[in-house]
Amino acid sequence: MTRIAIAGGTGVVGAHVVDLARQAGHEAVVLARSTGIDLIAGDGLAAALDGVEVAIDVSSIGTLSAKASVAFFEKATRNLLSAEAGAGVRHHVALSIIGAAGAPSGYYAGKAVQERMLEESGDRWSILRAAQFHEFAAQMVQRGAMAGVVVVPKMLSQPVAAVEVAEELVAIAEGAPQGYARDLAGPRPENMADMVRTYLRATGQRRPVLELRLPGVMGRASADGSLLGGPSAKRGRQTFDEWLEHQR
Repeated sequence: MTRIAIAGGTGVVGAHVVDLARQAGHEAVVLARSTGIDLIAGDGLAAALDGVEVAIDVSSIGTLSAKASVAFFEKATRNLLSAEAGAGVRHHVALSIIGAAGAPSGYYAGKAVQERMLEESGDRWSILRAAQFHEFAAQMVQRGAMAGVVVVPKMLSQPVAAVEVAEELVAIAEGAPQGYARDLAGPRPENMADMVRTYLRATGQRRPVLELRLPGVMGRASADGSLLGGPSAKRGRQTFDEWLEHQR
């Protein structure tokens, strides 16, 4: 049994990581504000990491602001690495996004910074870059609602099941630090606007979808396939349509 700390253990992926780690016989320590741990202030981190051998960071911030994203991931990563060093944690596993380093804009800017910080931290880290989750379509509906219309960026995605991302993270955590792990993407590419339309129909919502190309480097990366899994990426099992069936 390994004592594993999960930063962001109450989130979409984090909750799955906690469940899967416990099912595998590990002791899971949830690092979240609801458990008294503040990654930004650092409150409670040292005590929570006592006896921890591996830390999995799936923490996140709900923002599209590059400034806010960078500030969050810089501070959270710095605090985690510092506390881990003091506690003797031997392996830090982080979840990132396919294409973030090549398109460091908006939320992705923070993930790019997080990757660089781990690269510069030594040799006890692993990073899993994954595609967007199936839940991303629902998030687009929530964030893009505007005057009865859902505004969606022109984006090619290869959505993957959050539980499959969690499975991969736990498997990586059970091994030795490996640097960049093999990317994980869903079984097939999808157009984000089509995903959102399908989600709206499946949930009984009659709202038009307006597809707009984002400006700059993020717009190019979203539209040209840079966010898709490459030839060497590992492919997930569950399609977006299959995931949607389970939501009804």
